[in-house]
Amino acid sequence: MEIGRILYSVSMQALPVILAITFHEAAHGFVAWRLGDDTAKRLGRVSFNPLRHIDPAGTIVLPALLMYFESPFVFGWAKPVPVNFARLDNPRRDMVRVALAGPGINIALALLVRLVDEVPDLAYSWWDGALRISIDINVMLAVFNMLPLPPLDGGRVAVGLLPVPLAVRLAELERPLMALLLFAFLILPMIGTQIGLRLDVFSYLLVPVMGWVSHGVCALFGVPHHFGGY
Repeated sequence: MEIGRILYSVSMQALPVILAITFHEAAHGFVAWRLGDDTAKRLGRVSFNPLRHIDPAGTIVLPALLMYFESPFVFGWAKPVPVNFARLDNPRRDMVRVALAGPGINIALALLVRLVDEVPDLAYSWWDGALRISIDINVMLAVFNMLPLPPLDGGRVAVGLLPVPLAVRLAELERPLMALLLFAFLILPMIGTQIGLRLDVFSYLLVPVMGWVSHGVCALFGVPHHFGGY
């Protein structure tokens, strides 16, 4: 019975996460392809097949460990879509477009799922739960990835928009900023859980922004607001 409950809960969360990540990465590859770089296309990454985007460590092992240790939120990543920015028609401008494609498709998916969630007679346990988690996951991916820090999409946007000297300096900080993100959003909350303190930077900083984004998008299209604070 306990195993059944665990499988029920994990499947309700896993499917929305896998779909959100798949669409996010496929969108990057598709826009890059349309703007002149077919690297992702040739490698089969412009695809809605989740198996082409799943990273064993980032998509499966890490989220599973976080759920097991009851982390305040579940975090993970897919295999990055390879983009040769030098092959884009206008590298600096098109870098911004490619970066925005991932968060953009996640916002579109969140809105689409919200519309489906409004259809009568769909509020059945697993299905209703999966829909609501899907909204939260897509908003979370969009907002988190738009932080203006490389290697996140928002960092790519910043590099593409800043004057060249500042863009170069920001791009050079990619590795230390990645380490900082992992510490702030993964290690610090887990340390807090062990010592009985709430050190969940994610909840303090990003959850309110996610609520505002979800509310704004829903209001723009006249759809009732929902954000579960995932």
